[in-house]
Amino acid sequence: MKKVGFFRSIHLKFVLIYVLLILIAIQIIGVYFVSKLENQLTTNFNESLEERIHLLAYSIEQEIKKQRDDTTPTIEEDIRTVLQDVTMEDIEEIRITNNQSKVLGTSNPYNQSSVGKRTTELLVKRALVVGQMSRKTVIEKQTQNRLRLIAAPVKSNNQDIIGAIYLEASMEKVYAQMRQINSIFATGTTIALAVTAVLGVLLAQTITRPMSDMRKQALEMARGNFSRKVNIYGNDEIGQLALSFNNLTKKLQEAQATTEGERRKLSSVLSHMTDGVLATDRKGRIILINEPALGMLNVSRETVLNKPIVEVLGIEETHSFDQLVSEQESLILDFSTEKEPYILRASNSIIQKETGFINGLITVLHDITEQEKIDLERREFVANVSHELRTPLTTMRSYLEALADGAWQDDEIAPRFLDVTQTETERMIRLVNDLLQLSKMDSRDYNFYKNSVDFVEFFNKIIERFEMSKSQKVDFVRSMPNQEIFVSIDTDKITQVLDNIISNAMKYSPEGGTITFTVDIEEAANQILVSISDQGVGIPKSDLNKIFERFYRVDKARTRMLGGTGLGLAIAKEMIQAHDGDIWASSVEGKGTTIYFTLPISEEEQEGDWE
Repeated sequence: MKKVGFFRSIHLKFVLIYVLLILIAIQIIGVYFVSKLENQLTTNFNESLEERIHLLAYSIEQEIKKQRDDTTPTIEEDIRTVLQDVTMEDIEEIRITNNQSKVLGTSNPYNQSSVGKRTTELLVKRALVVGQMSRKTVIEKQTQNRLRLIAAPVKSNNQDIIGAIYLEASMEKVYAQMRQINSIFATGTTIALAVTAVLGVLLAQTITRPMSDMRKQALEMARGNFSRKVNIYGNDEIGQLALSFNNLTKKLQEAQATTEGERRKLSSVLSHMTDGVLATDRKGRIILINEPALGMLNVSRETVLNKPIVEVLGIEETHSFDQLVSEQESLILDFSTEKEPYILRASNSIIQKETGFINGLITVLHDITEQEKIDLERREFVANVSHELRTPLTTMRSYLEALADGAWQDDEIAPRFLDVTQTETERMIRLVNDLLQLSKMDSRDYNFYKNSVDFVEFFNKIIERFEMSKSQKVDFVRSMPNQEIFVSIDTDKITQVLDNIISNAMKYSPEGGTITFTVDIEEAANQILVSISDQGVGIPKSDLNKIFERFYRVDKARTRMLGGTGLGLAIAKEMIQAHDGDIWASSVEGKGTTIYFTLPISEEEQEGDWE
């Protein structure tokens, strides 16, 4: 069982949930508190401005209604004096206009040029027309500060509008307070979450500690250790669960002790069996498998236990468990690959109680690969020999019947028929001789008379013999070292090998083709490498590894037409291997085939018999 990662543990999940709940609660409270606080501060700020405007409106009313002569100051001067007495940090400008929208004064020392001119502020015009206070909040383009704009009418005692007050005030201090309050709130939230996380960890441990202890106990039980107990930290639900877990451990320990003896007896029997044995429950799931069966099926015990037997044997597409129980027939399981055969026989028998209830199935596996291979080779050998003997015998019988029917009296037909009969007879004799030779080599009932000979000279003589007797026009090319190479061989046997290989090369080479003979020295392996290459039709890649098998032909019709028995390369392989060499082939379809074989180099000239 894998260890639970930190980021997947219930400990972390519990702490996260606890912290998130607190965070959500604080955020809800914070949003509500900040929203209400912002509204309250904004309302207080606006009410303060409006109170200032009401107080200022009374003073402006008195100045506008005041009787003036040449000795008294002008209305602009009086209003400037009144505005100088108005002090408030947030007020950026106060502008006074008459009922004709003419600016009578401003508190902004840098905007005195607007005095005496008509104002263009819409709020002022609206206040003069409607007779009520107008309000507006804007953002200054240059500084991006929030400004509160208020325009209030100035009325006389009889409620006639005699002027207006226009005020611009910055709200940045209000929002600066809000930012400060938010910062304090965020700091408090962080501290609260840190404390909450610590408390969450401590609280989570009270829950996860016994659960982690039970998990460790489960792992120990899986390993077969029932002596460990789970610690009980309380009498709550988790404590009751831990107590039940300990009781379960005790029950399992007793059950294991009861079954251990029987298991050992059965294990001893199964381990000493050479055949593979599998046992299933009543649903067809494997509950027992011995070591030979694991080796035969090339599986591990952990991967097959509790799996359906039809799946493990690879027969789920053709058989069901009910069919195995009802039929109880032996099955042939073919696990062969392209490289090697592998065949098993599965014999089934049911596990049945006295009441007749079927409790499972026993399957015994037996490796019959060698037996099947021998039977197959025997059948193929008998079929090949029968076919090879039947073909010339059938031909001879046909021609002899024709001669018996009177063809012997025909001077033209009779000699030709007799010639065919003689040819087929010689073919049968060659086949029988080859079979006898292979039979002797299989039974090791033969002798080798090995002599140390110069292989280059020996090889050249055989090639020259074929050059003088060749029946078709092919070119011979030789590539051999200009030195003596001594090998210890039975010259008759190696002559037969070379005759078989060169005969095949000449049979399958096209007219005008080239046969290349090469001898190389492999000093590292202390051997010679001999190769004979033709330019014939070549051998398909799938057939290349089979050409040294007995009676194997790539093109059967053409081989029989050319008089081959299908045993030449098989005999060559046996001969070369008996000389401690190796033989193989390479080929490209349409370009030709090369036969290679190796022979060990003699350390010194030897004479004598080898058996």
